[in-house]
Amino acid sequence: MSAAEAPVTESGEPARGPVPPGGLLDVLGVASVVLDTDGRIVLWSPQAEELFGYTAAEALGQYAARLMVHERHIRLVGELFADVMRTGQSWAGGFPIRHKDGSTRLVEFRNMRLLDDRGDVYALGLAADQSTVRRLEQDVALSERMVKQSPIGYAVLDTELRFVSVNPALERINGVPAAEHVGRTLREVLPALDASPMEAAARRVLETGVPLIDETLVGRTPADPDEDHTWAHSLYRLEDATGTVLGVAVSMVDITEQHRASVEAEAARRRLAVIADASARIGTTLELERTACELAEVAVPELADVAAVDLLDAVVDGRQSTLGPSEAAVIRALAVRPADGSDAVCAADPPGQIARYAPDRLVTECVRTGEAVLVPHVKDEDLPRIARSPEAAVLLGRAGLHSYLAVPLIARGEVLGALDLKRTRNPAPFDEDDVLLARELAARAAVQIDNARWYQNARDTALTLQRSLLPSHPPVTTGLEVASRYQPAGATIEVGGDWFDVIPLEGGKTALVVGDVMGSGISAAATMGRLRTATTTLAALDLDPARLLEHLDKTTSALDHSIATCVYAVHDPHLRQCRIANAGHLPPARVRPGRPAELLDLPTGVPLGVGGVGFSTVTVDFEPGDELVFYTDGLVETRCHSLDERLATLLSLLDDPARPLEEACDLLLRTLHHPDNHDDVALLIARAQQLP
Repeated sequence: MSAAEAPVTESGEPARGPVPPGGLLDVLGVASVVLDTDGRIVLWSPQAEELFGYTAAEALGQYAARLMVHERHIRLVGELFADVMRTGQSWAGGFPIRHKDGSTRLVEFRNMRLLDDRGDVYALGLAADQSTVRRLEQDVALSERMVKQSPIGYAVLDTELRFVSVNPALERINGVPAAEHVGRTLREVLPALDASPMEAAARRVLETGVPLIDETLVGRTPADPDEDHTWAHSLYRLEDATGTVLGVAVSMVDITEQHRASVEAEAARRRLAVIADASARIGTTLELERTACELAEVAVPELADVAAVDLLDAVVDGRQSTLGPSEAAVIRALAVRPADGSDAVCAADPPGQIARYAPDRLVTECVRTGEAVLVPHVKDEDLPRIARSPEAAVLLGRAGLHSYLAVPLIARGEVLGALDLKRTRNPAPFDEDDVLLARELAARAAVQIDNARWYQNARDTALTLQRSLLPSHPPVTTGLEVASRYQPAGATIEVGGDWFDVIPLEGGKTALVVGDVMGSGISAAATMGRLRTATTTLAALDLDPARLLEHLDKTTSALDHSIATCVYAVHDPHLRQCRIANAGHLPPARVRPGRPAELLDLPTGVPLGVGGVGFSTVTVDFEPGDELVFYTDGLVETRCHSLDERLATLLSLLDDPARPLEEACDLLLRTLHHPDNHDDVALLIARAQQLP
């Protein structure tokens, strides 16, 4: 314990009484013995009593050699004592002494001559147990060697957080000599390093005594002023034996490479997670716009702050597109994320809009070359080449766009468009790892987008064909008011072969037809067209409904593996009747004023194309004001409800015979048909009118 740290009383006087152990001498237990010129003991310390076993009363006045030395060593001790007293030169070394209990112990001695103020000569002997001295020497040597030779940087800071000592490793880490550390704080030695977190932590360690282990510190030192390094540092409070706080010990290890490897491993893990997420989320449907949205949603915010998916307009239309060096790119925006209305989002093309990008634009370069375009650090002069217009360039500048990346969407060797990525909030610029990830996402998504666009083109073709085969507006017929609807299936399934028809006949009669060809796509639509044509031709012959279905059955059997259901009815306004035959179809509903809606009780029959089974005609009353509702199974069948339950719901909706037919059609479709239904719907409602 130093004098400045010695205990004092409230009055400022040095404290009296026993002082607890507090230093190296106490650890060694150094004994003090003073001899006169004759070799008699004149002073004997308490530590001497502990070391040699004799009390002061037993030792004082005795010849030291005879008391503590074996007889065979007395002459040698006498010579050494005489030499010290004569020359004044100190002597130090190990020597065996005799303890009071008769045992022999090795003791480390240091002897020197003393003079008092009267000129009298004495000999001072300082002694300590040799094993204790050797152990302490070994500990000190080990600590010193470890600290000096360790690749770990070590330092000791005082309670004011000023350097007391540093080892060579810390000199190398900091690039500052040890002498320039001592007496200075961390921020004074390393002004380029943000020392505030470490100093705050050191103060907490001083206050609490709780060590800080492996805290990370990032910065630059004079040893490598151009590169950031990462260090793991630990802090420990230093105390003496009495618990007085001496300062803080600091250990510092450069973990830059491990940190970089960890960052790279985390980045690789993140990339794999994004790719796995993309595999699960992209391509859940065959809807082109939805697939593009899924790609944009995966990219934000993991890869970019703003993502846009753009396709060449020719590609969307099913045409190939190759751009020459001086050609502009006509691009259709499909998706932008996030949809937060920020400046960066507003600068992007709105989904569905077609934009023309000049040859010098970066997205044009991307789709023309089929290569990624990376601008790690966007400058003001780069904005016009990124934005679609000068106004959009202003928005991007205001949004803080600082890094840009565009990667092509390539499927089956054809460039479809581009994935356009921007960073405004994420401070890190796009790098080569981001390019690899974006390419992987684009490659996976491009196949799904290509599938979706070919499917959509095929579906549009089938739908166009089917709509062209259906009557656009039912003809005006005698004694009937008619309304109809055709609703294609949800986007995940091709269009089907549902159809309806209203055919005027001689004598003011009208044929009403609703049918459903099994299957989907262009083949089903073509079969539907052939059956509709055949039905129209046969209806002109004024055949009985059952007879007409027999002819249609033969026609269907002649088609390749075609099956269809059909309801055929002939309305006679003069007889106020309908003659109806059914070929495996759901029964029509009849609505009559003042009565609940009902399903007509018809023989179900077998579908067209089965062959060999006859059909039956049923005649039902159909008075003015009555309604017949024909429909296909796509209106009422679902996977979640029983058919009986759905048919009951249908009848419950037909509760108002006076409701306009157009409103009735809309009500039935709105209530019964789900947007994602896997089947299309044909609906035909006919209301009998009073003849003039």
